[in-house]
Amino acid sequence: MKSEKASRGCGKPGALGVLLCLAVLFPLVVPCPEACRCYGTSVQCLEPNTLRSFSVFGDMENLTELIIENQKDLVELTQLDMKNFKELKNLTISYTGLRHISVDAFKMNPRMTHINLSSNFLVTLSWRTFYNLPLQELILTGNQFHCSCEVRWIQLWQESEQADLGNQTLTCWVGQEEILLEAMSISDCEVPAVDVTHENLTLLEGENVTLICTVAGNPPPTADWIIPAVEVYPSIERSEEPEMEIILQLFNVSSTLNKQNIVCMAENIVGPTLATLQLNVLFPATILSIQDAVPQHFWCIPFSVDGNPRPHIQWQFNGTTMRENDFIYTKILEESENTTSLHGCLLLNKPTHVNNGNYTLVVKNFLGSASHTVFGRFMDNPFSFNPEEPIVVSLSPASGVNSTNGNTVEAVEEHTFGVSVAVGLAVFACLFLSVMLVVLNKCGRHSKFGHNRAAVLAQEDDLAMSLHFMNLGASPLSCAEGKLDGLKTNFIENPQYFCDACVHHIKRRDITLKWELGEGAFGKVFLAECCNLTAEDEKMLVAVKALKEANENARLDFQREAELLTVLQHEHIVKFYGVCTDGEPLIMVFEYMKHGDLNRFLRSHGPDAKILDNGNSQSYGQLNLSQMLQIATQIASGMVYLASLHFVHRDLATRNCLVGHNLVVKIGDFGMSRDIYSTDYYRVGGRTMLPIRWMPPESILYRKFTTDSDIWSFGVVLWEIFTYGKQPWYQLSNNEAIECITQGRELERPRTCPSEVYDIMEGCWQREPQQRLNIKEIHSRLQALVKAPPVYLDILQ
Repeated sequence: MKSEKASRGCGKPGALGVLLCLAVLFPLVVPCPEACRCYGTSVQCLEPNTLRSFSVFGDMENLTELIIENQKDLVELTQLDMKNFKELKNLTISYTGLRHISVDAFKMNPRMTHINLSSNFLVTLSWRTFYNLPLQELILTGNQFHCSCEVRWIQLWQESEQADLGNQTLTCWVGQEEILLEAMSISDCEVPAVDVTHENLTLLEGENVTLICTVAGNPPPTADWIIPAVEVYPSIERSEEPEMEIILQLFNVSSTLNKQNIVCMAENIVGPTLATLQLNVLFPATILSIQDAVPQHFWCIPFSVDGNPRPHIQWQFNGTTMRENDFIYTKILEESENTTSLHGCLLLNKPTHVNNGNYTLVVKNFLGSASHTVFGRFMDNPFSFNPEEPIVVSLSPASGVNSTNGNTVEAVEEHTFGVSVAVGLAVFACLFLSVMLVVLNKCGRHSKFGHNRAAVLAQEDDLAMSLHFMNLGASPLSCAEGKLDGLKTNFIENPQYFCDACVHHIKRRDITLKWELGEGAFGKVFLAECCNLTAEDEKMLVAVKALKEANENARLDFQREAELLTVLQHEHIVKFYGVCTDGEPLIMVFEYMKHGDLNRFLRSHGPDAKILDNGNSQSYGQLNLSQMLQIATQIASGMVYLASLHFVHRDLATRNCLVGHNLVVKIGDFGMSRDIYSTDYYRVGGRTMLPIRWMPPESILYRKFTTDSDIWSFGVVLWEIFTYGKQPWYQLSNNEAIECITQGRELERPRTCPSEVYDIMEGCWQREPQQRLNIKEIHSRLQALVKAPPVYLDILQ
């Protein structure tokens, strides 16, 4: 990145470009010292006897490596010499006259990891010089150390192989004799011994405590307490007889000292010794912070609490204790080291307006409790009124609102009479409309308009009916789609198939939304709880589709689709329970399928499941051949039923099938596929979206949809199942896929697909619709394979 910037800067004309280029390429603006060589952040001074003072380096703050050799005049190294090299990591001073290094020489160089002091004239050296440095290597060979207690620490570091000293051959001098430093023997020369009265002490917040540190050693050590930088009020006393004691008194101990290290440190010329203890300070539960809900992967109400013992965390919703479950639960995100504070979230998975309200965090331990409330608002109420309230329907005029008790009987009689009249009129109207529909239907066959519609039916060779399960408010239809929609209208008007009175109407007060499942062009889909839906279950989970627009056309489509769906009753068609039309929005209630759409289910149970979910999801296990055949057979069963009613689906794909408990698969979707799987659709004209990768040539070229075109789509569904949810022609663009399909190319056989199943696929993909397999035959073949699956899979070359 830096070289790119440099090249762009150097591309500017004139002196300005040169200056910019130099500024980027040479961050060391201080000139290189005379007789030294500079390489970026490294400086080498190797010319003999040319360096007399460190002042020649100036303010080289970015220097990371400094090599100095052959400088006989360099005899001392101090903090003043090294103070400017704050980024220095590697230091070499060799073959110089260096005799003394001050204790604080490297105090301003906290990053140093490699120090080479070989071949100098050092006779002694203090461990304090290197204390607190992150040393990885310290080279001391070739010096003139005196065998004394002052270099005993080097011997100890060799024994423990600290800073790589264990791999070096070091010597020291006793008079005129040079011996190995590791063989040096000095009496009364050891690091101090330290002992504290308590290693761990438990006390209540506000109490006082006395800590005693006993120190012994030779040479005589110095000692002191090191206390954390918190608000404490210490008192330190010292006693030398009969042995050294440092007494630390802490008054009114605060919770800030809990789990903090309190250190007694003793040191002499041989080295330091540390004794560490921690206080276990007990204090009441407290809430450090709580914030408003924020949307993350889930909604999160962040909080931080503290307390010792660890506080119990509980939530209240609108003043009532909340029971946590898989969808609303507390998660501790971080437990801090050396402290009892906890940081976490109340996680809410897809909350709706039902979850709006006051959330109170309550924390407690045996010493006390605390609480704090925040208001959570997750979404507006999609209803125009409170769905929990009963719906009042008034049949009397508005002027009758202020009636008194005196005319109660009269009002009841009027109400009874009004109901009787209304029922009579309704029956008469139904009979009249039925007669008119029969007459119009017969007359229409002899009219020019009716003849055209009958011709379309004959052309399709089926009483074709487009099955768009949840496609209200979708894109405008093309001309060809309009013809099919005309068929739909003609079909719905036939009272033999549809009847508004057959549609089950559900009271709005019986529906309680839980959270949003998704959103499509029509509106939103929610998971809900429905009461009094079946005789077997008092409450049950359902999927609720709320209509976004409520204009006249949308209401008419809503009614027609409800009538259509009421007719469809099959074990492998998603069950339609009814509608709710008392108030806004209009609602359809469907069976809830817990595992969602089949395409996502296949992907999460395929070989690439962890890759597709970034390795975050649990492993579900890969589907086997028997399970894939079972899925295909269930979809075929549903299609046999639709074909028997002369229904045409037009959008059969795994994304439009749903998976429930025990691998039960049903045909049906919630109209979100065009939004969630937008890449599966090809936009034609303005807003029309076509699933061209699942369509046969006649549907792509002429927009002709029949039960035979559904057979082609079923073959593609089989291919999806045995590729674990891959997109057909995934390697091609939409235009390329259209070209392949219309030219007669077929999808390749999946590696997990037996030849018997691929034979079925090819039977579905015959170019001539009448030559394709019948859906009943397909279902029979799949049933046979489920009962006796192939004993082996063909290996594709």
